[in-house]
Amino acid sequence: MNKDMLMWDETLFRDGSVLELDHLPDHFSHRETQMQSLMYSLRPALRGMRPINSLLSGPPGTGKTTTVMKVFGEMKKHAGNVVFVKVNCQMDSTKFAVIARIYKALFKVSPPASGVAFRKLFEKVMNFLIENEKTLVVCLDDINYLYHEGNADDVMYSMLRAHEQFPGAKVGVIAIVSDTGKLYQFDPKVNSVFLPEEVAFPRYGSDELQDILGRRIDLAFYPNVVSDEVKDAIVEYVDMTGDLRVGIDLLKRSGLNAERRASRTISVEDVESAYERSRLLHLGRSIMSLTPDERTLLGLIAKQRECQTGDLYKLFHEQTGLGYTRFYDMVNKLNDARYVSTDFSGKGTRGRTRIVKPRYQPEDILKCLE
Repeated sequence: MNKDMLMWDETLFRDGSVLELDHLPDHFSHRETQMQSLMYSLRPALRGMRPINSLLSGPPGTGKTTTVMKVFGEMKKHAGNVVFVKVNCQMDSTKFAVIARIYKALFKVSPPASGVAFRKLFEKVMNFLIENEKTLVVCLDDINYLYHEGNADDVMYSMLRAHEQFPGAKVGVIAIVSDTGKLYQFDPKVNSVFLPEEVAFPRYGSDELQDILGRRIDLAFYPNVVSDEVKDAIVEYVDMTGDLRVGIDLLKRSGLNAERRASRTISVEDVESAYERSRLLHLGRSIMSLTPDERTLLGLIAKQRECQTGDLYKLFHEQTGLGYTRFYDMVNKLNDARYVSTDFSGKGTRGRTRIVKPRYQPEDILKCLE
């Protein structure tokens, strides 16, 4: 037997769970400043006061959600009077879905899916807080997606002004925005009461990535499975994308590639082949949050590679039967979310003809849509 070959009942993974994207690390480094800022904002809730609202912003994969979950976990040990709720706005992108998520966290049961108005659920939530002398801290993660559906201002206004309609209700809001090149602004009536503590999350530097991924490697794999050369290759790929989640997924896939070869070590070739999948991780996950009609439109844009909005609408209408207003809204949403670019060509009536192009490689978009 070749001692360099992995036996069928052997594995390279000491603890593969630390490479899952929902894993909350025990040791969370390089975000101490951001954690302290958030804890400072929430501290008043421990003393029965309304917390200071927060706005967390930065590129995807820079530790925003993990920071919130670590702070929530720490504060739960000392805050029996505070209820912490995280809402994933990619999944819960309507006003009703947000309050339903909060309702479930408080009452441990989901509300009826239909036949109940937002106002009714909201009233039950607020009365629960008042009667039980609880403070609600709600984190709206990826609030960008509430903007896409035009719900961000409504949700924020309801939460931030709840005490006016329900005296004694105490609610604090943490909004997480993934920077995508678009400036998100709330309605002035929301800004006048939001007044957040702003916490910035810059991209991780190369040394920080070395440290973070090095810790994951030590926990996830047995000794000597990952060489410095392999770790450097992974850090280089992550540095290109700026998204730490790509690196974590890349470690997992590279390990599985090596096991498939029955190798006791991961090679640079394992990393290179795994990167073809990992680099599409964020794109694939975000595309899954689009509606079927939005995915249809994105697929048409990828297939056309470049087209005028008029021609694109004809193709889209043939497939979906939807009208121009809905089409126009979807194009703007895809542009805001940085899937496509829409530039004026300088041609047509007053030079207002728009050209729509995919921002990603068309092949990558189509692969994710499959």
